[in-house]
Amino acid sequence: MRVALVTGGTAGIGAATAQALAEAGYRVAANYGSNSEAANRFSERTGIPAFAWNVADLAACREGVARVEAELGPVDVLVNNAGITRDAMLHKMSDAHWREVIDINLGGCFNMCRAVIEGMRERRYGRIVNMSSVNGLSGQAGQCNYAATKAGLIGFTKSLALEGASRNITVNVIAPGYTDTAMVGAVPPEVLTGILKTVPVGRLATPAEIARAVVFLASEDAGFITGITLSINGGKYMP
Repeated sequence: MRVALVTGGTAGIGAATAQALAEAGYRVAANYGSNSEAANRFSERTGIPAFAWNVADLAACREGVARVEAELGPVDVLVNNAGITRDAMLHKMSDAHWREVIDINLGGCFNMCRAVIEGMRERRYGRIVNMSSVNGLSGQAGQCNYAATKAGLIGFTKSLALEGASRNITVNVIAPGYTDTAMVGAVPPEVLTGILKTVPVGRLATPAEIARAVVFLASEDAGFITGITLSINGGKYMP
């Protein structure tokens, strides 16, 4: 049974992804940052073990992966889903809010990939799925930090896909549109109403819709797919 690790895996898209992978037959571990109460509820509800560490810390990522592998086995599938927003127009954005988003969203992807890539190369198998965003493709006012990280994930993914291809390691991006999660739920209702008017299908995505795509890209059936960006945004943006 292959082992899958989902960062930011106890809420929203991450939780849906962890559950979908478990239902597909993977042994799954869910990483989370700090909300132990929510993580405990998630584990009690799903039976999926949750492990706490900060993905912005490379040493913590190495230690976290070691704990997961000691309990479940070598990580075959990594889903880099952990991410935050600290929105502000650039002329009002603080250095701290820039750095925090960069360190978690983009730095966290590097840290987690660095922690698992050597093992994947040695075993000559791996599936990595990085979670970008429609706003990493289209840009978004008030999100210079967030959009920069989500666009950066795409370039990172293409480069790592080239490095891993000969070792049967695929690396792909999913770029969700606006999805029914707590992050989107925090958007003011009048703003969200305006956003929905720009989505041709006229609704938010469900976390389960994004999760199903992750499960496919994580599968052995997707072995000839690498370096792609799969947009799931209801037609909002068509690059």
